[in-house]
Amino acid sequence: MKHESKEAERRAVLSAADAMAAAARTAPKGRGLDRLETWILDGPEKDAFAESMRTYGKEIGADFFLRDAKNIDQAAALLLLGVEDAQHGLNCGYCGKETCEEAAADGIACAFAITDLGIAIGSAVSVAADLRIDNRVMYSAGKTAIHIGLFSKKIKAAYGVPLSVSGKSVFFDRG
Repeated sequence: MKHESKEAERRAVLSAADAMAAAARTAPKGRGLDRLETWILDGPEKDAFAESMRTYGKEIGADFFLRDAKNIDQAAALLLLGVEDAQHGLNCGYCGKETCEEAAADGIACAFAITDLGIAIGSAVSVAADLRIDNRVMYSAGKTAIHIGLFSKKIKAAYGVPLSVSGKSVFFDRG
């Protein structure tokens, strides 16, 4: 059986996205609390998401959303990772408040939740790097996913990681 390289590369990207989601899930988390949510988009869903990014970017006057949406158009898949905005109950003060109760009352994100998201993203992109899948972490994609309601309502911080295989990374000369 012959396998055309473009189809093999598409399968490799989707396999990498699955492994990245698993790496994010198993990444260390503060107090062992897993409040991570992940999604993988490809095909028409990914394309519709890129269009939503363009629309949202225009609404908020953020031109870089349009640039990033072009990269998502060029990517084979998009991994989205978000974390619930829930306090960890440590009263650490890292968020600037003395207690978690004060932080929650003021709507301040838990520093541990945000750190957990960062560690999960780092674990995920390390898998992509090991598999030689081009990628880029994008705030704009996560913000759009929250805005359009892709994540559950508990998710208040998110990032996206588009994935691509090409002769030259589409994430390099972005203009």
